[in-house]
Amino acid sequence: MATTAGMEEYETVRARIAGQFTTEKDIPKAIFSDPAIYREELKRIFRGHYWHMVAHRAELPEANSFKTFWLGETPVLLTRGEDETLRAFVNTCTHRGTLLEQRATGCSKEFECPYHRWLFSNKGNFIGGPGRRDFRSDFVAEDYALREFQVDEIAGLIFCSAAPQVGLEEWLGQCAGHVRDVMLDDGRLTLLGYQNAIFNANWKTYFDNDFYHAPLLHMGFRLLSWHGGQGEVRVEEPVGHFSVGYESSPYEDNGFLADPSLVEMKGADARARVVALRPAYVLTKHLDTISVRFVRPLGVDRTQVTYAFFGHESDSPEYQAHRVRQASNLLGPSGMITIEDAAVFNRQQMTSRDGGMSRFVVGVDRPAAEARQNDENGNTAGWAYYREVMGFDR
Repeated sequence: MATTAGMEEYETVRARIAGQFTTEKDIPKAIFSDPAIYREELKRIFRGHYWHMVAHRAELPEANSFKTFWLGETPVLLTRGEDETLRAFVNTCTHRGTLLEQRATGCSKEFECPYHRWLFSNKGNFIGGPGRRDFRSDFVAEDYALREFQVDEIAGLIFCSAAPQVGLEEWLGQCAGHVRDVMLDDGRLTLLGYQNAIFNANWKTYFDNDFYHAPLLHMGFRLLSWHGGQGEVRVEEPVGHFSVGYESSPYEDNGFLADPSLVEMKGADARARVVALRPAYVLTKHLDTISVRFVRPLGVDRTQVTYAFFGHESDSPEYQAHRVRQASNLLGPSGMITIEDAAVFNRQQMTSRDGGMSRFVVGVDRPAAEARQNDENGNTAGWAYYREVMGFDR
């Protein structure tokens, strides 16, 4: 929880910025650089009433699998029990607050705290600890179970929330179907691997991407003649999830690639989709690359993004090898059509303390239901909800 002093500091900052933050079309740059705002986001967003995408079932491939991750500054332990139930807990021993499990993934029925050897089941129950006969007189084992999050799932993707939340389908709205598109409808995916990147940028700078920039910034789109298409766009209000679906155009060899097989479409599913889920998560399917991006803010101006790449259970070994090669070269942090993003995020963050504004102009006067592929009104819908959550007065 925020301290009284911290809350007073945020109220001061909020009062100062509210006069500038009068519309979701014009964003004060201080939103991306003020430490008090960042601390309040950890409380209201990462420990608040949001669903956060945390894993895919392929990362927990068998009973008793687990994965650790962070929601802001809160460590989380996700488990898949012998009963196949998914559970998520604060990854903290309920005795003295030590980080309980530090491995990224693994398989275990129990978790032992290294400090005093307290033991917990993968259902979160306190099992026991040394010297129990001398525990305090009011000790009740049930009171020392791991703190639990709400968990829900769609097409194999796992979400959790630190605060009571509406159902995941309701939260996603129309974008629920688009999530299924990326996950090939049945969610029966296999994990191919990860790429990690740390951007010198605020987590909102990273996420506040738009479709307008893609053919303008990314040289790869132009060289491969993948720019200029019109797709099906959805903006889900009030939260501000947005997505675009389009047909992948086959690459015609124009001499830019030494090996055009890199960007071949070898599968039968030609659907392409980019889905941006508030507050900070992105799913992409382009050609044979299926990718999910998990986001962890590391501070007001540092963000870690984990790119997870997937295949399907039905893939042949040859098709799987093609997916690995295409994924690592196409849409990762140094992919040939996304590599420029990091430089732009850095350059945006470098100017975030100049007292200026970040403005949206393309298509923002159109209703969300009439959004076009290169519009910025997917961004503005999300900012309207952010203003409400963070308590900025209209």
